[in-house]
Amino acid sequence: MKDSTTATSGADLRTTDLQGFVTALERRRCLRRISRPVSLVHEITEIHRRVLEAGGPALLFEKPVDASGNVHDIPLLTNLFGTQERIEWGLGVESGGLAGLAAMLADLRHPSPPASSGEVCAKMPLLRVALSMRLRQVGSAPVQQIVRRGGDIDMRSLPVQWCWPGEPAPLVTWPLVITRSPDDPNDINVGVYRMQVLGRDKLIMRWLAHRGGARHHRQWQQRGRDMPVAVVIGADPATILAAVMPLPENVSELAFAGLLRRARTRVAPAITVPLPVPAQAEIVLEGTVSATETAEEGPFGDHTGYYNAVERFPVMSLSAITMRRNPVYLSTYTGRPPDEPSRLGEAMLELFVPLVKRQFPEITDLWMPPEACSYRAIVVSIDKRYPGQARRIMMGLWSMLPQFNYTKLIVAVDPDIDVRKWDDVVWALSTRFDASRDVMIVGETPIDYLDFASPRPGIGGKMGLDATRKIAPETDREWGQVLAMTPEISQRVDALWHEIGLGDQL
Repeated sequence: MKDSTTATSGADLRTTDLQGFVTALERRRCLRRISRPVSLVHEITEIHRRVLEAGGPALLFEKPVDASGNVHDIPLLTNLFGTQERIEWGLGVESGGLAGLAAMLADLRHPSPPASSGEVCAKMPLLRVALSMRLRQVGSAPVQQIVRRGGDIDMRSLPVQWCWPGEPAPLVTWPLVITRSPDDPNDINVGVYRMQVLGRDKLIMRWLAHRGGARHHRQWQQRGRDMPVAVVIGADPATILAAVMPLPENVSELAFAGLLRRARTRVAPAITVPLPVPAQAEIVLEGTVSATETAEEGPFGDHTGYYNAVERFPVMSLSAITMRRNPVYLSTYTGRPPDEPSRLGEAMLELFVPLVKRQFPEITDLWMPPEACSYRAIVVSIDKRYPGQARRIMMGLWSMLPQFNYTKLIVAVDPDIDVRKWDDVVWALSTRFDASRDVMIVGETPIDYLDFASPRPGIGGKMGLDATRKIAPETDREWGQVLAMTPEISQRVDALWHEIGLGDQL
């Protein structure tokens, strides 16, 4: 089951809301409506899993059915970013256009002064894009057409998915959680943290300590105050994708979304909390995360392919639910790759390889295999010029981005090795690596909290394998020369190929 697209340009998909994007996907035959009632309990997960593995379309379940047999009138959208093409369209670029966007992001992070009048003109579009990062305040928001407070608040009115067998409750899987610092109203973070439904007006907020929302929560806790929070379920694709990108802490995801869509993000004040919310969103949960109250969360299926351990996390109490008159509920599942997060991880890597190369110019390519849960292993090729360079690159990568901080294994290779081909990488490990010399182990370092292999939660070891050619004083031996045919022979055989009757057989 593959998408059947009718066009390749993503320019007309730069919509300001999710439903506009859905309409465009349907026009391109990249979305399937499912009118038959389908259960929110496990059935949608299994359908989604099979369609994603087949490279199939986004899915709009028009009659999701909850555990009590009630049919919801709010449709559920899933597999929105199950292919790289749809991720590219969501980022506002044409199919295959990630490289151009990556170069633009690198220029924004490390701008260089124009060297000529021609370069000034060439950089003008970059300036216009940068101006799109200013938020636009609006007074009337479609997401506030319906407002529920007090006794009208009920999470059971939303089609919240129950993903895997053995899970204790429905789980909000695609929430964009908006928080801010108590000291600086402009220090606003948007992160994606799963949320277990705890009751009619309560959820559990599960975030890891290094994430922006947890950082803000600690600041509010230190003042003995509950933290205001707004949770967006369903937004325009640029806002969703900005929330999953590893941006610097001083860059607002809401502002960055404007850069992606080439138009300023419209925001409105939330109804009951002092936070901005995307005006064109589908559903917003407003409330506070307690400074003191916690509850046991899990076990839930995770991107590792395992159920996570049961642990306590802070509780969010709702003060309002706002929504459009006819909203769409966005959902997904997480599991062993491939899943939607792993597809997104592959695309995000393409965006940030140019940034990595600017930080470390000797890096020629970098790959994070999705099978390694997106970020737990890196293969990096370097233009090696001095002894110990591979180890320097390993240490630099581990400290560069939050995702790289959790990488357990880095394999360094030479530029003649294709980092995306395991047969190349294994050949390099087999012929350029010696365990007594080329292993670097770093203990007692931050590790993904969900990694059961680590001896203690959140802390463990990292390993680097130097599979580059060795130079003095790394070795006293003369290094072998790689086998290769001469260009002259290759050209002669090219000319002979059809004459000897092999052209149609290989």
